[in-house]
Amino acid sequence: MNPIFRDMPTTIFEATSARARATGAVNLGQGFPDGPRNETVIAAAAAALHERSNQYPPSGGLPELRAAVARWYGRQQGLALDPDGIVVTSGATEALAASLLALIAPGDEVLLFEPLYDAYLPLVLRAGGTPRPVRLTLPSGRIDRAQLAASIGPRTRLCVVNDPLNPLGTRAAEADLAFLAEVCIAHDIIAICDEVWEALVYDGAAHRSLMSFPGMEERTVKIGSAGKIFGLTGWKVGWMCAASPLARVLAKAHQFLTFTTPPNLQWAIAEGLDSQDAWIATACREHQSSRDFLTEGLAAIGLAVLPSAATYFVTVDLRASGITIPDTQFCELIIDHARVAAIPVSAFYAGAPETHLVRFCFAKERATLAAALSGLAEALAVPGLLRD
Repeated sequence: MNPIFRDMPTTIFEATSARARATGAVNLGQGFPDGPRNETVIAAAAAALHERSNQYPPSGGLPELRAAVARWYGRQQGLALDPDGIVVTSGATEALAASLLALIAPGDEVLLFEPLYDAYLPLVLRAGGTPRPVRLTLPSGRIDRAQLAASIGPRTRLCVVNDPLNPLGTRAAEADLAFLAEVCIAHDIIAICDEVWEALVYDGAAHRSLMSFPGMEERTVKIGSAGKIFGLTGWKVGWMCAASPLARVLAKAHQFLTFTTPPNLQWAIAEGLDSQDAWIATACREHQSSRDFLTEGLAAIGLAVLPSAATYFVTVDLRASGITIPDTQFCELIIDHARVAAIPVSAFYAGAPETHLVRFCFAKERATLAAALSGLAEALAVPGLLRD
């Protein structure tokens, strides 16, 4: 029995959603949206079940989807990708696993930026790597250049970059990306870029991939997610993009994980990427409106909210809100007393976590968000419950 997984707690998302179901709480913890729905893509998937093949597609993905991914990135981000360098996976988490298993040799060191998505650490360990956490500056999410430089050693082979960043909802500063590109080139480091939130960037900003910086195309694995682009998180369709020699290595790891992904979903996502740019932009605006609604509501009840530039999430600073209890205790109390589930950001640290930040998902119906705000307001008004 592998102690990495034997001794690891259930993921915070699964545990929080289970508590929400058991208590009837409004679930603002796990990041899945109530809408909007893309009926064109859903109808295409249903039609493909009846009209097209239901047998194994190519392990690397249907040619139609690989080409559509390349075209979409060309339009949206100015990247000139070769479809032969794109490998379709069963979700972005599988893409992360395949990338790390393919590229880590035992003892290789991997730079991880904290707070970090909770899958990174166990996957690095399982692949035989040695994690080297680098703390981002809070609340901005900026890279501490001195700390990064001090974390690089002769065995450093990879870095995992999450941009936009879950859980904070920050976007990497262009200067930080340029610096990181210089570091990767100078130290021969491959960057695994988890960019699943790239279509959910707000306030008129545009996503720029680390892959687009000079010298990075041949040393970047860019990971994307159809689930985030179309709000279809249960479909678990993702991809890895890399220079063809690197992609061939990634594909060999992928073939022994899920091997392939349901063909009807692949055809539907290919159709969506080629035809739904206007819908994607509209969905982004709707999520931004939901962000603003929740942010304003949280501020109105006395909670200090950090700026959110992307993702489905806003983060509350308990300390700045006059709340001294740790984030885990706060989240337990609001499930029981406010009937609201949220995620403690301390779950996104490898060790010695920050304990004053709580993540809320805003990708919900207005009525759901309003009910959560009402429950939180009532709990905050109880003397001694959440505040001294």
